[in-house]
Amino acid sequence: MATQFPEARVLIIMTGGTICMRSSPEGLVPARGFLEAGMAPRPSFNDGSKLDPLPVITGAATKEYLPSLRTPPSTYSRHVRYTLYEFPVLLDSSSISSKGWTQIATTVQDNYSLFDGFVVLHGTDSLAYTSSALSFMLSHLGKPVILTGSQASIFALQSDAVDNLLGSLIIAGTFMIPEVCLFFHHSLYRGNRTTKVSASSFDAFASPNFEPLAKVSAMGAEVNWHLIRRPKSIAKFDVLAALDTTHVACLRIFPGIKPEMIDGVLRVPGLRGLILETFGAGNAPSGEDGSFTAVIKAAVARGIVIVNVSQCQSGFVSPLYAPATVLGNAGVVFGHDLTTEAALTKLSFLLALPELRYSDITTQMQLSLRGEMTEVASMQFSHPSSELPHLTDTQTAFTALGYAITKGDLERIKHLLTGDQLGLLQTKDYAENTAVHLAAVGPNPKVLEELLKRGASVHVRNRAANTPLFLATQVGNEEAVKILTEVGAHLHIEEVERSFAISDASFSSSPKGMRWRDDSLP
Repeated sequence: MATQFPEARVLIIMTGGTICMRSSPEGLVPARGFLEAGMAPRPSFNDGSKLDPLPVITGAATKEYLPSLRTPPSTYSRHVRYTLYEFPVLLDSSSISSKGWTQIATTVQDNYSLFDGFVVLHGTDSLAYTSSALSFMLSHLGKPVILTGSQASIFALQSDAVDNLLGSLIIAGTFMIPEVCLFFHHSLYRGNRTTKVSASSFDAFASPNFEPLAKVSAMGAEVNWHLIRRPKSIAKFDVLAALDTTHVACLRIFPGIKPEMIDGVLRVPGLRGLILETFGAGNAPSGEDGSFTAVIKAAVARGIVIVNVSQCQSGFVSPLYAPATVLGNAGVVFGHDLTTEAALTKLSFLLALPELRYSDITTQMQLSLRGEMTEVASMQFSHPSSELPHLTDTQTAFTALGYAITKGDLERIKHLLTGDQLGLLQTKDYAENTAVHLAAVGPNPKVLEELLKRGASVHVRNRAANTPLFLATQVGNEEAVKILTEVGAHLHIEEVERSFAISDASFSSSPKGMRWRDDSLP
């Protein structure tokens, strides 16, 4: 069935969890055939089109063609076409481990060039741990990876499954949010900022120290674009295959805890790191004889990384009170506002990097790598621009930016993007070209590099469904092609298919050779 609306492609990766479970004599168990039984019968997930299967890399470089469905047009006048890959062994989330995280990460990596976004179906028990782990495992991420699940099965009469899954699917296929996120109960959170707060409520997750990246209502999704983190280096998407979770422990301090208990944990054979959950702003009992502190100092001297995080849901671990200062003086790392889930997976990530020394790990534990902790902003002073106050309208400012790009005026572009309070890197023109689309066919490759270093996306497509790389290729801009390829850009699968289909249809001569006419270009 032909469609008048553009469509995005999303891969749903099903690991298991309550969302796909059915009743059995032994209780709820994961069920297969989720696409056919759970999604196809529902009009919100299926517009009734007869669609070809979509290719999916399912492991060991094996390509399978799996059935695909398409949503009706969304609020944003676009379809989301998707397929679902079920893990060979479906897991209860309480059984997930580093092996399962690696399986999810490599599935995203293998299919990265085939889809615009990814949705991971997962049980809620360890959902915050998996979201945090994947945020560290997936580096230079340029596409949305959204994890979700539900408190009740999609087959139950009263369930949150449809809203959670549909919301994740629409966001992944509509907005280029290059982060690992968790979507639950109408809210999109940064994955490594979340924690589970209820075992039964539909509003089961919270992000205590960081507001949601987006909220969904009857009017659509309101994205807080100023909060979105973007890769700002010329590097391709990559995956760290495994985290070192087997050598990290977590211990919660309680009133009356004995130093011998802590020492027993710290002397577990092979232990390399400990997440210490303390009171309030990072306080722990020091002991009248200093034995508690002595145990900590001895472990640090043996090379064990100890990270101090708060038992409280919100707030910072800081040297506000003397007990916290004592721990810091003993060599314990302040975890600031890290959740326990983020602290454990971040430490496991750093311990898995063979090139890092002890001092490197303790330093990076106190720096934000994936937006997992609040950075202390440094105060900066600058003179106000004589021109920027006049560019308070986004489209007017974007027109000025586009003109500077076509002229190759790098200094003017830097001037316009200083602060970028108008969100110019996400703005589009009448044909939905972004600044990167314009720079891909522009005269100055330094302009393209500048945009990429500021976090502009190479994966956004314009109204003609073309990526910046496709445009650069068609006009023969070899320098732009090289830069875009270095940062991980690739031709969308539809562009590849279209290139074959139009090989003799829409070409014309130009001084640079053969060029495909793209009416979306200004």
